[in-house]
Amino acid sequence: MKKKGMILVVDDDAAHLQMLKTVLGSLGHKVATATDGSEAIDYVQEQSCDLILMDVRMTNVDGIEALAQIKERNPSIPVIIMTAYSSVDTAVEAMKLGAYDYLTKPLNFEEMQLIISRAMEHLQLAQENHSLKQQMGLTQGFTEIIGSSAAMGKVIEMARIVAPTEATVLITGESGTGKELFAKAIHTNSERKKQSLVTVNCAALTETLLESELFGHEKGTFTGADRQRNGRFVQANKGTIFLDEVGEIPLAMQAKILRAIQEREIQRLGSDEVQHVDVRIIAATNRDLQEEVHKGTFREDLYYRLNVMNLHIPPLRERITDIPLLAQHFLKKYVEKNRKDIKGFSPEAMAILTHAPWPGNVRELENVIERAVILAMNPYVEENDLPHTLTSTITSGADDTEGVGGLGGKSLEEIESLAIQQTLEKTGGNKTEAAKLLNITRTTLNNKLKKYNIFNE
Repeated sequence: MKKKGMILVVDDDAAHLQMLKTVLGSLGHKVATATDGSEAIDYVQEQSCDLILMDVRMTNVDGIEALAQIKERNPSIPVIIMTAYSSVDTAVEAMKLGAYDYLTKPLNFEEMQLIISRAMEHLQLAQENHSLKQQMGLTQGFTEIIGSSAAMGKVIEMARIVAPTEATVLITGESGTGKELFAKAIHTNSERKKQSLVTVNCAALTETLLESELFGHEKGTFTGADRQRNGRFVQANKGTIFLDEVGEIPLAMQAKILRAIQEREIQRLGSDEVQHVDVRIIAATNRDLQEEVHKGTFREDLYYRLNVMNLHIPPLRERITDIPLLAQHFLKKYVEKNRKDIKGFSPEAMAILTHAPWPGNVRELENVIERAVILAMNPYVEENDLPHTLTSTITSGADDTEGVGGLGGKSLEEIESLAIQQTLEKTGGNKTEAAKLLNITRTTLNNKLKKYNIFNE
């Protein structure tokens, strides 16, 4: 435990101040001094210390007043009050204002040393606890984002880096890739996490309703506006606003959004009053906003304001090694929800899942797993539990080879054989890792290798 540190001693009695400096210095502490409460307040504003030992009775600013102001500026510093008047009232007032403890004059040096040591230990525990919470915060919120592929790893790492900053973030990617999950994780790991994350679906509202939703309105502004209403920007003050599907905002509204982002100012519909808001902006879109700028449907200046930091979420077809992890995650979720006893997926079912095109991405995969759990009558999800549209996409000879890896017209056994070979290639021949990705035991994998004459020695 840390028992030594920088102590600020505050006392207008020069002899007593020098004596304390000598005693504390002999105990191994570094000591700074001040002769009045006002000097102590200035010291805390400009420099750091681990503990303050302060007299109550001083000429200009007394210890009680200084204690109150110091706690306003830095509530984490332990303050020990010294008083020659052993009155309960003074001690209680000091403790109410946040004093760590108090000592009576003449000081008992053994008691002083014990209290200081205890305060230092308390401070270190608080610092270690804060550090631990910060370290835990690095993963908080990201646990809901499932994926071990290199593509997802890069995006998650970038999101972790940008989260603690105030940077505006534009999250791009196809529908169903999990853009809102990233927005929530970024907010959860930001300095604004104790305030609200307010989400607005910009595609779900007409232009007038969107303006009212974002900025609020005055009573009587339009039919049905029977009272004054604050918008989402005001609701998100000190927190984060997530503009989902921002590419759907009409051009006329884009200018008002731009002003809100640039000036952090908004006006309610029907009002001339300007309101200042302190919000962080996270936006998401499945559109190519650069292309929209070229077409003249999205403002270039707004695009650059939003695109300070860009996170592009790759589609599921570009990270097929994440599919087994996601499938297992959703299986567990819906098995618990529907009180079913299902252990996993058959190799044939997993082969279909890992080679489907997934135009709806993770959202589509989740829906498929939920349906399969409901229909499954065996301990494992079989290919017959999967939608016919999914299996036919792979086996019908469709020309969509980008999503299915050129598997059109192949039998399920051929697909399974190819899935095993490709997985072994991805794991560098590591059977244990391959079995884990395929969601089968290593013994089953070895049996499959023999069945399909796949040699991996």
